[in-house]
Amino acid sequence: MDKNTYASLIYERLDTLLPEDIQFLEQRDPFRFLISVILSAQTTDRTVNAVVRTLFALYPDAPSLAKARREDVEEIIFPTGFYRNKAKNIIACAQALGDGGLPETMEELVKLPGVGRKTASCVLGDIYGKPAIIVDTHFGRVVNRLGLVSTKDPEKIEREVASLLDPRFHYRFSMTANLFGRTTCHAKKPSCEDCPFSDVCPSRDAFLKKHSK
Repeated sequence: MDKNTYASLIYERLDTLLPEDIQFLEQRDPFRFLISVILSAQTTDRTVNAVVRTLFALYPDAPSLAKARREDVEEIIFPTGFYRNKAKNIIACAQALGDGGLPETMEELVKLPGVGRKTASCVLGDIYGKPAIIVDTHFGRVVNRLGLVSTKDPEKIEREVASLLDPRFHYRFSMTANLFGRTTCHAKKPSCEDCPFSDVCPSRDAFLKKHSK
C-alpha cells in the first residue's frame, strides 16, 4: 500500500483503540496550559501537574506571573529541572502576553519566550482545535518505528507526517500516537507481542529477535 494509505490505517487503528479524550496536562485555562507545556520539557507530566498547582495558586494569570521574583518561581518549579532557564522563560512569556490572550498562529506563538514549535502545536491543537502535529520523543519514536518517517529531526517529522494525513486528523493522531508510545511502544522494550500493528510494523521482528535472547 502507498504511504498515505498506510498512515490512514495506523490513524484509524489508534483512533479506535485509544480513549476519545486524551490529556496529559491538567490545566485547561489557555495561559496556564501554555505555561505547563513550557515546563514539561525534559520532565514528566506528573511532575508538571503537581508543580503548577502551587505556581498558579500564587500567580494565577499572566499579569501576576509577569511581576513575580525569578528566585521565587525557581524555587517552586525546581522539580521540573532546568528551573533557572524555565523560570526566566515563563516570566518573560507572561510579560510578553500581558493582559492579552494567547496568539492563534504558529508564527505568533513561537515569538513568545520559551515557546518552540512543539509547545505552539500543543496550544494550537488543544486550545484552538486547529490542525497540529506535536512531535515529542514518544511520537517521534512511534512514527519512526512504524516506518512513516525515517528521520529524528522534529521539524522534518512534523512536515512529513502532516503530508500523509488529512489536517482534521493531525491533532488526534498526535495524541493517540503519543499515548501509544507511552503505553505500548516503549523506548527500551516495546510490547511487540501485544501490538495492534504487529502485522504491518517494519520494526517488529528486529525487536522480538533482540528481546528473545
